Amino acid sequence: MIRHFPLSPSLRMLGIVLGVAAAAGCTRMERFHGFAPSEGDLESVQVGQTTKDAVLASFGPPVSDGTLDNNAVYYVSSRFEFFGPFAPEETDRQVVAIRFDGNDVVRDVGRYTLQDGQVVALDRRVTEGGINDVTLLGQLLRSFGRFNAATILGEEPQDF
Repeated sequence: MIRHFPLSPSLRMLGIVLGVAAAAGCTRMERFHGFAPSEGDLESVQVGQTTKDAVLASFGPPVSDGTLDNNAVYYVSSRFEFFGPFAPEETDRQVVAIRFDGNDVVRDVGRYTLQDGQVVALDRRVTEGGINDVTLLGQLLRSFGRFNAATILGEEPQDF
């Protein structure tokens, strides 16, 4: 037989107060990452005149630079909102792309926001290694019988 004990009014009130206090503790917080020059900062960058060295001296090292011929630098800043136990949500992103010509002079300046972003589906081309659903421990145990100490010691293996 299960007995139910009624809660006293003071325990009920304590539960309500603790619940309200816990909910009030879940306030929205913001966190900022990275750096992207503002529109005012970019006024000093003149297309066809400003050099790459001048850009780097003004804004510091970029988050990334062009991969193939190093003809662009990228400055990125993001703002994230945190709320309680939920995953952070990116609420703002600024990407400033500064492209250079062959003489390292500014050719183009672009600013992109979170609204300009596109989801890019990456094609994962993975070479099959013949290992299907085998754990690392399983691989080690399976290769245990094929171990030959003579090969490791640099000697010729002998057949018995």
